[in-house]
Amino acid sequence: MIVVTGATGALNGATVEHLLKHVPAERIGVSVRDVAKAQHFADRGVRVRQGSYEDPAALRHSFEDAEQVLLVSTNNPHANAPALHSAGIEAAIAAGAQRILYTSHQAASNDSLFAAAPAHAATEELLAESGVKWTSLRNGFYTHSLAWLLGPWRETDVIAAPADGPVSWTDRADAAEAAATILLSDRPFDGPVTLTAGEAVTFDDIATRASKITGREIQRVTVPDEQWLTERLQTGTPEPMAHMLLGFFHAARAGHFAEVTPLLTELLDREPRTITAHLTNT
Repeated sequence: MIVVTGATGALNGATVEHLLKHVPAERIGVSVRDVAKAQHFADRGVRVRQGSYEDPAALRHSFEDAEQVLLVSTNNPHANAPALHSAGIEAAIAAGAQRILYTSHQAASNDSLFAAAPAHAATEELLAESGVKWTSLRNGFYTHSLAWLLGPWRETDVIAAPADGPVSWTDRADAAEAAATILLSDRPFDGPVTLTAGEAVTFDDIATRASKITGREIQRVTVPDEQWLTERLQTGTPEPMAHMLLGFFHAARAGHFAEVTPLLTELLDREPRTITAHLTNT
């Protein structure tokens, strides 16, 4: 059985949908905080059980009979993420899982300038020490995050943001499909694997493409870091989120998200969704 955590979320929920296209529903289990939100899976024959990283006993029950477990990273910015993920790893081992997969992030490292990256790196260290086969899905920066970073450019015709660097913006739906492909593959994917779209672009590049798409001149204005942070806080962005987003720019300037790998294209058997397609359809 394949057990997927966080299946009521956009990422792993889409992974479950892809799994259902290829394997019988009874071979799939989901571990979710609120089983009512996963009723649409239960109605199709998927095993739905309550589980969360904060409740190890329930988590072990939700992982029962799992051969593979896909752990989603916590989205709580205030949590001790490695400790929560450790509970998931231990529960998967207790259930007898032969492989653990984890949704990590491109360029995960202990010294990253992006706030979420050290927690991903720490979790990967826990997986490496676990004694079971493991795969860390280092997904490229999700394209939908641009909604938080570009500002109201469609209304203002201006992309006003701090200095950035090339980023291999990756569609979350493509990453979800790739995760399902890896879960179903006989090919070993040991350790970290980086999954990105086929190109890395800067905000200058995005402004140029947005201009072509809209038929209007979209300007790229570089805003000093502290000014941008102050404006974000004044418009109601929670302080931890604002600092995390600013950390994205610091890491991007350092080239942390510039890597492009062919693996996502290979797994999808098609080209991943491009930034141009994203801008056109959002």
